Amino acid sequence: MTVLEKGNISIHTENIFPIIKKSLYTDHEIFLRELISNAVDALSKLKMASLAGEVSFDVSEPEIVITIDKTDKSLSITDNGIGMNIDEIKKYINQVAFSSAEEFVKKYEKNASEIIGHFGLGFYSAFMISKRVEIDTLSYKEDSKPIHWSCDGSPSFELTESSRTEIGTTVKLTLMDEEHEYLEPERIRQLVKTYSDFVPIPIKFENTIINKQKALWKESTQGLNDNDYLEFYRYLYPYQEDPLLWIHLNTDYPYLLNGILYFPKLRPDVDVSQGHIKLFCNQVFVSDHCEEIIPDFLMPLRGVIDSPDIPLNVSRSALTNHRTVRSIANHIAKKIADRLKEIYENSPEEYIKCWQDVGTFVKYGSLKDEKFKKHVEDILVYKTTYKVNKSDVPQVQVEEEGDAWKDVTNEKNELSYEKTGYTTLSAYLSRNKKRHENRIFYCTDPDVQATHIQLYENQGLEILYMDSFIDTNYFIPFLEKEYSEVKFSRVDSELDDTLLQNDKVNEIVDPNSQKTRNDKIKELFEASLDNAKINIKTQSLKSDLSQDAPPGVILLPEAARRFKEMMAASQQQTMDFPDEHIFVVNTNHPLVENILQLSQGNIIQLENESPSGQMAKMLCRHIYDLALITQKGIDGKNMKSFMQRSNELLTNLTKSK
Repeated sequence: MTVLEKGNISIHTENIFPIIKKSLYTDHEIFLRELISNAVDALSKLKMASLAGEVSFDVSEPEIVITIDKTDKSLSITDNGIGMNIDEIKKYINQVAFSSAEEFVKKYEKNASEIIGHFGLGFYSAFMISKRVEIDTLSYKEDSKPIHWSCDGSPSFELTESSRTEIGTTVKLTLMDEEHEYLEPERIRQLVKTYSDFVPIPIKFENTIINKQKALWKESTQGLNDNDYLEFYRYLYPYQEDPLLWIHLNTDYPYLLNGILYFPKLRPDVDVSQGHIKLFCNQVFVSDHCEEIIPDFLMPLRGVIDSPDIPLNVSRSALTNHRTVRSIANHIAKKIADRLKEIYENSPEEYIKCWQDVGTFVKYGSLKDEKFKKHVEDILVYKTTYKVNKSDVPQVQVEEEGDAWKDVTNEKNELSYEKTGYTTLSAYLSRNKKRHENRIFYCTDPDVQATHIQLYENQGLEILYMDSFIDTNYFIPFLEKEYSEVKFSRVDSELDDTLLQNDKVNEIVDPNSQKTRNDKIKELFEASLDNAKINIKTQSLKSDLSQDAPPGVILLPEAARRFKEMMAASQQQTMDFPDEHIFVVNTNHPLVENILQLSQGNIIQLENESPSGQMAKMLCRHIYDLALITQKGIDGKNMKSFMQRSNELLTNLTKSK
């Protein structure tokens, strides 16, 4: 064997390829991605040289072949690409961190996306697992001689002649003793599937093509249907429910960007604070952490982003502030907004189905991103108690000024959402303008506030459900800034005048005590509850049947409640039920009237209270406890007292006369 040259590898620390410099190759398994990417690079170069008329032979079908030899503990990657001559070996291998791909693109003035330039020097990642690396190569250029290069991981190398007869390159890795896992076929298959599944060149291993090759995100949307997108999602995320919606990204200015993003059906075991998108560079997998590229309010997104313009040579903190990355994030947010608007306009049922998972993140995006808010502000919907009547369907008034057809279309679109049980704020305000202009009634917990909701519904008042975790402390205050003239009132914060009736008969003054009926009821409940922190009010609640309205309800004033909720949220605690609250006694309820009569029907003894008086107080306490329970305002200790009082009350009521 003739030794052509011996020497030391020239390592220029000032131009080491940025990815290596920033230690992004800390995972040993990355070596196979890099070597396959270099092979793809060589195949792309040969194709471009052939198109330029520089190849004097018929170029065979491109392929990459991986072989393992357990006898000599080696792994080899072979391509039938452009190959190298001795001068190119010296230039591209012996001088670390010189990007051959960049120079080659300049020469042929082709699109840089055809060359995996980001991975041009990944060759040196092979030394992380190898005690010896060898290159056997033959250049496509006429009169080239085959060359064999070897290095044991030190700066020393050796160049010799080779007996190779086929154009292309083989990189052989003799593995370190602790790296023999890469001699296992299943490990090789797993690495190819992870990193190189979508490279557009067949990768053969054990006489079988083991990569998918076709990257759906590189395909034209014209030739794809819904099933293509769904099958791709199932391939990426097996055993998951089908996604709610998807977008296909395809941008070539001011940056190259391809991808398919899906919004999944959310599950309790999905961490929505972690990214689930796979980042590719020219169809080569880079990372499954795209938190810096995706807006944080769109973290649940899944799928693929492929761009050679996303910088891989900067820290994550710098990546967040990179101009291109910010622009890509804004583009993704806009595309999601456009897709939501498309569904909103075309299919109310599908939109509501999506909204139940997407809604919280759309609201969060409105809080975080002014541009995104502008895109989605007209398609924010809220669950409502409103029921559509046939009379609500708008009629075209041809004599009206303006675009009557457009106006009717918008109204019909809004009504189509009311049929699904949802509405927009603008529709709510317009619909209720005559009854309560610029006022919105809402609930945050339909179960806890069920009694209050029924009071409003009985009087035909519409209520919006603001029952996601983001609504109370964040989104409602945000809406109040956006709609500064509108007042938002939770159903249990106060009783609207519409719910009350003035019964003058019940307000006749007792000539003996100069007290009204309401005065006596209030005194009775104050004595029974004996708690100065409870503000007792007596009001008559409207109802078609007196039993429809409860005998008592608890109110939590809006401002005070919000302050306590904000404090609890800042301390990451659950808000305790406030000691200071309002208890409204419904003077229109027959039970309250019966208790009043019971308290007055017997002469009170001098030393001890009469049995009827005790019973009246016990019933007052029972009404309050029931109201407290509906608000989940009763703790374990008070629940025990409630149970004891209830048992005593039932026992007294069932005593035989």
